Amino acid sequence: MIKVLIVDDHKVVAEGFERLINESNKAQVVGKAYSAADCMDLLAKQQIEVLLLDISLPDGNGIDLCKNIKAIYPEIKILMVTSYSEMSTIMWALENGASGYILKNSMAEEIIEGICTVAKGEQFLCNEVNILMRKQEKHPVRLTRREEELLRLIIGGYSNSEIADKMFLGYHTIKGYRKNLMLKLNVHNTAQLIKVALEKNI
Repeated sequence: MIKVLIVDDHKVVAEGFERLINESNKAQVVGKAYSAADCMDLLAKQQIEVLLLDISLPDGNGIDLCKNIKAIYPEIKILMVTSYSEMSTIMWALENGASGYILKNSMAEEIIEGICTVAKGEQFLCNEVNILMRKQEKHPVRLTRREEELLRLIIGGYSNSEIADKMFLGYHTIKGYRKNLMLKLNVHNTAQLIKVALEKNI
């Protein structure tokens, strides 16, 4: 039986996963945590093989927690189970030590398969994430010359007002371009924008 720890701030969700896992006869939930702090406490006390980890936690970010756990307990396999389906978030999780990524709307069988797969030391992506990854590979992002110039200035740390002056455009025009750029790269803030740009070598 694979020993599993569930980390999710929604008690009902965690209990649902617990029932599903325990009924599979392939894995057993040995603990549930509803925050990053609870998770670290349980890891110090329990022998865990697979960690089911949500991204949104009341006292931190699941991906940062994933990185910290892998630094302390490298043998634990971490399976992200979340509602976030943005490519930048998926890649960020995998880069920070996650062995797999499952969306919360996945089939029950996928969750069990994911636990068994990562326990063996292999990577697991649910079907929907696999499709997203393939689409991303087939359709690389192409930016216009102006978007590339804007991105260079954002990475350079310039504000919208400074960028407007440098590009000889209005402040609101720059805000619009910036919004379109973030939509194109499927990100939600400047930190993610810079991260994705550097990852893709744009």
